[in-house]
Amino acid sequence: MIRVLIADDHAVVRQGLRTFLDLQDDIEVVAEAADGAEALEAAERVAPDVVLIDLVMPRLDGIEAIRRLRERLPATRAIVLSSFVDDDKLFPAVRAGAAGYLLKDVQPQDLVEAIRTVHGGGALLHPQVAARLLEEMTEDPLTPREREVLVLIGRGMPNKIIARELSLSEKTVKAHVSSILAKLGVTDRTQAALYAVREGIVGQGS
Repeated sequence: MIRVLIADDHAVVRQGLRTFLDLQDDIEVVAEAADGAEALEAAERVAPDVVLIDLVMPRLDGIEAIRRLRERLPATRAIVLSSFVDDDKLFPAVRAGAAGYLLKDVQPQDLVEAIRTVHGGGALLHPQVAARLLEEMTEDPLTPREREVLVLIGRGMPNKIIARELSLSEKTVKAHVSSILAKLGVTDRTQAALYAVREGIVGQGS
């Protein structure tokens, strides 16, 4: 049985999802929650396999709830059920560790398949969401100069050395670093360096 927790601040949505999922032989709804904080408490109590979670909820939003869920219950997989494909919701949700991102207009049977796929270790995105992510991945958000700075961050160089290497002031390098962190959606140089290595950026221009 796939144990599912439903987190949505609309009781009618939770009820609709539960009614349909209860008809499935291999899925059991083990808990419901009306906000992110409640979802975390319930998840820690019942250890679900999959959490269906809305992003816009009171007290604690879905993105932060997914992030904390990944920290506390790494085996639990999260599927976002949202009304939005806005960049400010989509990308943070994927970065927080969502294994699926579906829109609320999803067909019930497709939702069931998504739960099974994600439970089996896969990931599933609504076609519109997949298209938006693909678009973002093919757009290089960094300027050529920022890429040069990122290469050197990836090689572990501090700002002072980067400034010397690129004949820039330290202040300019600092501004580039801040811009890089913001564009990549990471919080520190280490994460930026990991991104550079992962994307094969380090090693370029050498």
